[in-house]
Amino acid sequence: MTGNKERDELSKEFLQSLQEDDPFGLNEEMETVLFECVDCREEDDVPDFVVQDFQVELKKDEEVEMECPFCGGTMRRAKKSPK
Repeated sequence: MTGNKERDELSKEFLQSLQEDDPFGLNEEMETVLFECVDCREEDDVPDFVVQDFQVELKKDEEVEMECPFCGGTMRRAKKSPK
């Protein structure tokens, strides 16, 4: 029974160290880019690193397009007018 208690303590210590050190960047704020579906007009925040990955293969005047998670249509970067 002592082995289980020691394992539980090690697990607690390990989880606590993950929260304090954040080695996976889970507590970092993620930058997002707003995309809007051209078909259903739903909006979705896409992580900036995903958008950058898609931009690598584009030509100069092409824009990133993604599949809409709501309707399966085409999503493009939202062009919001200033309020």
